[in-house]
Amino acid sequence: MTLDPNAIARTVETPDWTLRYYEAGSGHPLVLLHGSGPGATGWSNFAGNIEALAEHFHVYAVDMPGWGESSAATVDRLDHVTAAIQFLDALGIDKAAFVGNSMGGQTSLRLATEHPDRISHLVTMGPPVGRMPTLFGAGDGPSEGLKVLIEAYRDASPENMRRLVEIMVYDKARFATLELCKARSDAALARPEHLRNYVDGLPGGAPLPKWVKPELLPAIQVPTLLIHGRDDRVVSYENSLFLLANIPNSRLVVLNHCGHWAMIEHADEFNRLVVDFVANN
Repeated sequence: MTLDPNAIARTVETPDWTLRYYEAGSGHPLVLLHGSGPGATGWSNFAGNIEALAEHFHVYAVDMPGWGESSAATVDRLDHVTAAIQFLDALGIDKAAFVGNSMGGQTSLRLATEHPDRISHLVTMGPPVGRMPTLFGAGDGPSEGLKVLIEAYRDASPENMRRLVEIMVYDKARFATLELCKARSDAALARPEHLRNYVDGLPGGAPLPKWVKPELLPAIQVPTLLIHGRDDRVVSYENSLFLLANIPNSRLVVLNHCGHWAMIEHADEFNRLVVDFVANN
């Protein structure tokens, strides 16, 4: 990796937000949306992907409102679809491919149903679909991984971050390093208002985003690539099976030895999948 995050970091003002993003490359716009974990940013989620994808596309990895260096947001204002549209408008982007992990995948799904004219391709990695009966996951509320994530918001210590990273990945020895856990802890603690806003929105589970309406999924016409880790303990791969059954122009790649962060654990394969999919569909 040769990219310096400080060199590619940008800031843009939209009608409602100040948004930090990381920009590289040229060509068709490709917007990367991170997940909901404490300390998550466009860079922390996609540091291993931006450079490779930027060889083919104009890449934008955004810190969404309530995360990273972007504006703080209370849960009642967390409408990331509106934020994404404002981001496109502010940069003069008519239409982009959207690549979203977890919460970012849910945002991308909603965008495809609510603003189909602004999205050219849809790629998701482990998005929650919403409150639905599960075949493989527990039925008593948040998943095992989501419960650990919530605890890390309440106490973003390096130890809790270690527990969080360990449950996010399959290969703990390789990815749950002391350096990564401390970096995630430092990033989270640097913006205590983000932590506080998230916790204040916990009525007894995780804050509920504005979920995509399942009945609208068959109307998604853009080419859709679903990538999911077989060993995901945060969002079961059955969520992507549901999406596959309901989005007409979709295909699913399930990766063994992979947790919730497919773009991190299998970065090279993920990059190849996304480049081939967007370039050839």
